[in-house]
Amino acid sequence: MKPLLNLSKRTDFIIGMAFAALTTSFLILFFTSDAFFNWAFERHHNLLSWYIRPIWILPIAFFAFKRSWTGVMASIFCLFTSMFWFPAPDTVSPKVVEFLNFEMEYLKGSWDFSKIFVQMAVPLFFAGLIYTAWHRSVKSLIGVIVAAAVLKVLWGAIFAGEAGLSMIKPAASGLVICVAAVVYFKRKKKTA
Repeated sequence: MKPLLNLSKRTDFIIGMAFAALTTSFLILFFTSDAFFNWAFERHHNLLSWYIRPIWILPIAFFAFKRSWTGVMASIFCLFTSMFWFPAPDTVSPKVVEFLNFEMEYLKGSWDFSKIFVQMAVPLFFAGLIYTAWHRSVKSLIGVIVAAAVLKVLWGAIFAGEAGLSMIKPAASGLVICVAAVVYFKRKKKTA
């Protein structure tokens, strides 16, 4: 299958890996610079970032379906960086503040085996998402999306208590939009 962006397979892979390097650089900066970490989280208090992040699952899956590394890796880069695309809000729900304070402490706190084990869910999610879309397994793709949303909410509720429940609406709306889009795309492909 010819890559979606009309790039040779080699060029598509090289550009995709450049976006992977940018994502890695972003994560290194995020975890090593307190100033950048705090700046990003100030903007992450804007709930628009909570609602837009799950939507980036769709282009990741779409570009994996089209077998475009450039599209997949650029979409992952956008998912991670979208936490700070919007300005810091003037007012924020106390539960959102409480949850994000927990999340900041969780990410900056000591890393033991259990935290590393839990955080391995993130790369495993991306691997499952890309693998199922790349191999056009729509039922498995929906399963990965549902599992990710459920596990994210459970993680918030278990580790942050009631404040963690503040992510239910963004996670549920993202889940509904993503599953509906995948089902729509599958039906459209059948009729085409």
